[in-house]
Amino acid sequence: MNLPTGSNPLVPDLPTVATQDEIIRLENISVRYRLPSERIGTFKEYIIRFLERKIHFNSFWALHKVSLSVYPGEVLGIIGKNGAGKSTMLKVISRVLRPTEGRVVVYGKIAPLLELGAGFHNELTGRENIFLNGALLGYSRDEMKSCFQSILDFSELHAFIDAPLRTYSSGMYARLGFSVATAHQPDILIIDEILGVGDEAFQQKCADRIAHFRKNGTTILLVSHSMTPIETLCQRVAWISHGKIAMVGKPDEVIAAYREAQAIPETAQVA
Repeated sequence: MNLPTGSNPLVPDLPTVATQDEIIRLENISVRYRLPSERIGTFKEYIIRFLERKIHFNSFWALHKVSLSVYPGEVLGIIGKNGAGKSTMLKVISRVLRPTEGRVVVYGKIAPLLELGAGFHNELTGRENIFLNGALLGYSRDEMKSCFQSILDFSELHAFIDAPLRTYSSGMYARLGFSVATAHQPDILIIDEILGVGDEAFQQKCADRIAHFRKNGTTILLVSHSMTPIETLCQRVAWISHGKIAMVGKPDEVIAAYREAQAIPETAQVA
């Protein structure tokens, strides 16, 4: 199947995008994973077979020749099926993962929300994890002290802040993670599905904070399988399919093309 390409990646409500420098630039990014062709039961067996050169690997390209520009102050949605390469691309941008090929250029401070519990320690309390996660994001202890109360108020975890994180529900994880990552306004905010967790009131609080950041110039990358936040928050959408950019353009156009492609049987797509 020939995938459509967006004719105009610029957004009407960002008339200055064309003249702005990129805040993120991906240049022919490829990420290859090497997977053993057979299951190996233990780490010891793996080491022995590796030293004897008896392990055969299959290569899997999670991303292949991806080029994309993101501009200051825009909200870019990223959509695609599970395994399409969305999270891998965010990890490359966040410098969590080094690309196999290509170059990524990022200007500014990044606050990544890549997955629930990333940077948290289950045996530490919520209070201790606030300072730990803040340090991982590059903030000093004094900076975290100054915003600790606002983090606590936003997360609404007052009664649980001194309990070990292993006692938290997934919704409480989401509250704490989002509250810490957005305690300071970053230059770039990366959100991978975390808005789909938590109750409706908390999701609205997250949306309001994102809108505030957007109004004040933060660049936002948002991955979601739910099209509602993509349609309401994003100015452009990138559709990733099988590790490649299938389409970049206006949210309604890209989402319509994506939904139409999902309606086509797999046999027809392969043919």
